[in-house]
Amino acid sequence: MTSEADTRRVRTALEHPLALGFIGALGVLGAIVLGVALGSISTILVYIVLAMFVAVALDPIVVRLERHRVPRGGGIAIVFGAFALLVAALAIFVLPPVIGQVVALVAAIPDRVRSIQEADWYLALGDHAREGVDSAVDQLTAFFGDPDTVLALGGGILAVGAGLASFLSAAFVVTALTLYFLASLPAIKKAFYALAPAHRRERVADFTERITKSVGASLIGSVILSAFNAGAVFLLHLAIGLPFPALMAAIAFVITLVPLFGSVIFLVLGAVVALFSSPTQALIFAIGYLIYIQIESYVLSPRIMNRAIAIPAALVLIGAMVGGALMGILGVLVALPVMASILLIIREVVVPRQDQKT
Repeated sequence: MTSEADTRRVRTALEHPLALGFIGALGVLGAIVLGVALGSISTILVYIVLAMFVAVALDPIVVRLERHRVPRGGGIAIVFGAFALLVAALAIFVLPPVIGQVVALVAAIPDRVRSIQEADWYLALGDHAREGVDSAVDQLTAFFGDPDTVLALGGGILAVGAGLASFLSAAFVVTALTLYFLASLPAIKKAFYALAPAHRRERVADFTERITKSVGASLIGSVILSAFNAGAVFLLHLAIGLPFPALMAAIAFVITLVPLFGSVIFLVLGAVVALFSSPTQALIFAIGYLIYIQIESYVLSPRIMNRAIAIPAALVLIGAMVGGALMGILGVLVALPVMASILLIIREVVVPRQDQKT
């Protein structure tokens, strides 16, 4: 029931429409300013969120080192030292072959397209099918022979160079933030627990620890599975004799960061690329990679992702799509632990409260 004071306030507001409109305009203006401010610092917010996720993912390793009587500062130094060695190894042994194979692939595309008309499978096609293939080959040849395409590729290479410089600066910022968050993570957790009522702090602490462990397991597990995937693709290309093994392994690593569906996507992509070499090689690659997917699903993934929360496939796909649209590859990588955290909150907090209502 509305009180007399509330009624008086409503009448006063209605009697002064200009003041009411001015207050409303100030509210709208404040919302616009806040939106613009958030948009201008969106990149910084992404760096902060990413650094926090990386810190949470690395914290279990540091905690394990602490259990072996290693000081937290020493554990952080060991973890980052190992990470620096891994990055250096990738930069020395992986990055140069990938860059060289990208250049070779761009240069070989016109010849690869023209060689289609000399392949055995093309000669076995009917007249109508050949006409369709010839039309596609002519269009691709004209596209890659166009000077505008060459200029566009050159501009793309320059854009890649600029993007690489931006990536290095972003990596430096994220690394610095990760070091800070990892060093102060216990203090951050204690401060967060202090915000909860005293009688709920123990449950909040237990709940938070479970979420952080699940997040860490999901992130590290996704990266490890993608690394296994890239290694399998590299070995398959070498065994079959397919070109560009390092490049395809790098592409496989990025694509398979998408949980559940990444391997299937790369299966189709890798088989299509292998068709330019030989249908037989493409078939062998598809069969070999399909066998690896089964091994990954039933052997590797249950052991590596054993601490992660099980998520329905539909939610994984939705989370990957939303994360990719918001933050690109980083969003896809972060989407899985975010979905796991949301599911844990729903199962442990929302559902029990609803069950108590009768």
